[in-house]
Amino acid sequence: MTETVETDAGPARITWRPAKRPRLVLAVSHGAGGGIEAPDLRALAAALPAHGVSVALVEQPWRVAGKKLAPAPKTLDTGWRGLWPALTAPGLPVISGGRSAGARVACRTATELGAHAVLALSFPLHPPGKPEKSRADELLGAGVPTLVVQGGNDPFGRPAEFPEASEGTYDMVEVPYGDHGFAVPKRAEITRQQALDLITEGVVKWVGSLG
Repeated sequence: MTETVETDAGPARITWRPAKRPRLVLAVSHGAGGGIEAPDLRALAAALPAHGVSVALVEQPWRVAGKKLAPAPKTLDTGWRGLWPALTAPGLPVISGGRSAGARVACRTATELGAHAVLALSFPLHPPGKPEKSRADELLGAGVPTLVVQGGNDPFGRPAEFPEASEGTYDMVEVPYGDHGFAVPKRAEITRQQALDLITEGVVKWVGSLG
C-alpha cells in the first residue's frame, strides 16, 4: 500500500509493508543519493513484518519530485515532520529510522516528534576524510533508544571512530567489511547476502528488546 502525504516541503510518499499483528511501526527513509530500493531497506521491509513490526518506507519530497540532489538538512527535517501524523495514524509506537542522511533526520527530530526509538543505518559520522567535522552530537542527542548499524569500512565513519556510548545512549551492529551501502568486497569473508542477514538479524533482536 502506497500513500502520498502533503508536507510543507512538498508531497512525500509512504510505501507500507504491514504486519498481521503489529505492535510497532518502523519508518525508514533513504539517504541523500538513493531511494527506498536500497538493499538494506528492502531486506528490513521483507523481514520485520513477520516479527510484529509494520514497515513504512518513506520517500522524501525531493525524491518524489524526481530531483537528484537532496535539499538542506532543515528541509529534510520539515518533510519528516510533515509525514509524522501519517506514520502515527495506526496508533502504534513509531521507530524513527533512516539510512545516511535519513538517519541524521531521525536523530535530530526523535525527541520533538515523540519517536519510540531510532534506527540509524550507515550514520554519516563525518564527511569522508574529514573526521574533524563530526556529527556525533546529532546521534548522542537523539534522546531515545538508538541502534546504529554501521559498515566496518564505511568512509563516513567506521565503528571504531564513534564516540563511546554511555549506558542507554546507543547500541551498534557492525557489518564487517561493509561500505556506506553495506556492500562487501569479493575478498571479504562474508557475502553480500550474509551482510544483509546480519543487518536484519541485528535489527530484529533490537526491536524485540524495546518495550
